[in-house]
Amino acid sequence: MTLFDTGPILPPPPDGAVEILHDREYRVEAFRLAADRLLLQGAVRDQKPPGLYLREDPDPLTVHHMQLAIELAFPQLEIVSATALFESHPQDQCPSITQHYEQLVGLSIGRGFTKHVAELFGGPRGCTHVTALINAMAPVAMQCFWSMRAAEAKLSGEQQSMFDRKQTDDGMWKAIVNTCHIWDEDGQAVADRMAGAPMTIPVFLRGRLEQLGLALDE
Repeated sequence: MTLFDTGPILPPPPDGAVEILHDREYRVEAFRLAADRLLLQGAVRDQKPPGLYLREDPDPLTVHHMQLAIELAFPQLEIVSATALFESHPQDQCPSITQHYEQLVGLSIGRGFTKHVAELFGGPRGCTHVTALINAMAPVAMQCFWSMRAAEAKLSGEQQSMFDRKQTDDGMWKAIVNTCHIWDEDGQAVADRMAGAPMTIPVFLRGRLEQLGLALDE
């Protein structure tokens, strides 16, 4: 069984794109450590194609490769540890900033988090690439609210293996209010929840249920 789809997620190069110049990738994984602990591991990597900088070089050239591990208390999403690591970097002094990212400890991922990150690590106070990585990792923590619930249900032997409407109707949705246009506090989705309407089933799950020939338990 394949855990994740590793196929391409970018469209093919457009007509007229003679040569690729750069590849940047972000990768973030989340792990359940315990019922009250969540681990995020993230990395950012920049590569140049073979022969661009060094004509004799047959391999891709990695110019940046930074990693960040963040452990969080759940469900508060408060950061309890943060460790940055530089695997590849342009300047000898680049890794000297890694300990600075321990200042993430004590912050909670939620509304205002991006602002706090900019205040702590923006400009000369941090590494551009690690700070960008933090902002790529934070939404993954939010994505894990329901995933942690689903994992607990799976471990306890419950039969429910898909979207549990009862679990998502207990106020957890309030954590994502004003995080995007769908969850605007003045929008329809929030109005529906405030009125007691059940959570709608996500489009991706409806599609998968149809593919599997399964019906959602009402």
